[in-house]
Amino acid sequence: MSALDKQPHPMALESRATEFAAVVAAGVVTDRIARRTIESGLREATELLTRLRDRKNRVYVVGNGGSAGIASHAVTDFLNVGRLRAATLHDPSLLTCMANDYGYETAFANMLKVLAGRDDVLIAISSSGKSMNIRNAVDAMRSLGGTCITLSGFDSGNPLRAMGELNFWLDSNDYGMVEIGHQFILHNIADRLRLGL
Repeated sequence: MSALDKQPHPMALESRATEFAAVVAAGVVTDRIARRTIESGLREATELLTRLRDRKNRVYVVGNGGSAGIASHAVTDFLNVGRLRAATLHDPSLLTCMANDYGYETAFANMLKVLAGRDDVLIAISSSGKSMNIRNAVDAMRSLGGTCITLSGFDSGNPLRAMGELNFWLDSNDYGMVEIGHQFILHNIADRLRLGL
């Protein structure tokens, strides 16, 4: 064993895994009225998406950067194993068209105004909870009579955290922890849909 192996490394996989488990387990879910446990939030999200599937409505998932990647992965899982009518709004041609014509801050909102309808669901992902285009998408979905689930992290007072009917918040300022936590939450919901839980 070398001298380097004896020194604790701040990014050691075991310590990061322990930290990740703590961040997810301590996740906070709020609705319009109260705080709830992460487990009850996961159950409610699964029930909401099960009803959506039964009605043949649609779920849209949006995010920027790494959160866009999480959105794409979630849509794959929701469609493939959850059997949901799921889509992202990240097609490069459409997104750049809407951003060019109307501004990036309203690109997702303008797409939702055309595509989404009453009783559809939007899952809005933003690590900081401050991205204006994500917040505007939530406002647009709510104005259409849809339901919003948000996933955020960082500051406990971030604006996105108060905008959805269900809001998942992870108490971490580490992008890696928040992004992988969001992916883990969405994957867990997809697995519950697959299993009918």
